[in-house]
Amino acid sequence: MNEDDFYSAGMNEFQKIIQEYQEKFEQSRIEAAMMDGAEQLARDVRALPKPRSQIRKSGYAHLLDTVSARKGKNGEIEVGWGKYYGPMVEAGTRKMNAQPHLRGLFKKDSNKYYNLILQRLFR
Repeated sequence: MNEDDFYSAGMNEFQKIIQEYQEKFEQSRIEAAMMDGAEQLARDVRALPKPRSQIRKSGYAHLLDTVSARKGKNGEIEVGWGKYYGPMVEAGTRKMNAQPHLRGLFKKDSNKYYNLILQRLFR
């Protein structure tokens, strides 16, 4: 094998590796992996304990039961509430203290969600 063949074979191998990474990191595949992580976060929030006193009333939907993941207008993956007052409960208002649940759960289990996304990308 002469020197030119050696370098061209190496470049061909390098090109194959680059092509594999391009396929793994297509935009649709990245979005699907991120959506999996967001849906897992939403499931974990819905599984948090809720006060049982009012849940038995008909038509009652607890704030945590309305949390879902969706793709936003700009292509961003969002996890949020189905009730308009969700952000007010999470962050608080000038008359009410914050009762964080979404942000705290994400901070606590963020590695779990990151690993789920990475597993989806590299399988």
